[in-house]
Amino acid sequence: MRCPYCGHEDSQVKDSRPTEDGAAIRRRRQCEGCAARFTTFERIQLREIMVLKSEGSSEPFDRDKLARSIQLACRKRAIEPVKIERLVSGIQRQLETSGESEVPTTRIGALAMEGLKGLDSVAYIRFASVYKDFTEARDFEDFAGSIREVGGE
Repeated sequence: MRCPYCGHEDSQVKDSRPTEDGAAIRRRRQCEGCAARFTTFERIQLREIMVLKSEGSSEPFDRDKLARSIQLACRKRAIEPVKIERLVSGIQRQLETSGESEVPTTRIGALAMEGLKGLDSVAYIRFASVYKDFTEARDFEDFAGSIREVGGE
């Protein structure tokens, strides 16, 4: 594993343990070049997934990109990080076990919205505002109104 500080190619694993949800291994490493310590995560990848973008291009699925967008929607909400991690891991697992090697961004967005809907209504609306490309305040009002009708709030 290359050191993020000095770029040295070799590091020594000092500690390994499973993460809270058991879907990854957290490793503390020490660079053999500069002695700096850093953390890496090792996850199971069942298959390589390509994401089909709306404009027609494709790119490899990026778990961190999905996690960042969900974390942004959940910012300043009382949501435990482990719940966000479980949601991201669940979406990734669904994509990997679907049997499809190419997945449209709309499917990933729909899975994220479905998960956020059960997690936090404000995070759900925040994510929807970007995913559904809200352009006016009226778009928020209409969407929030549809949540109240369905949820009975």
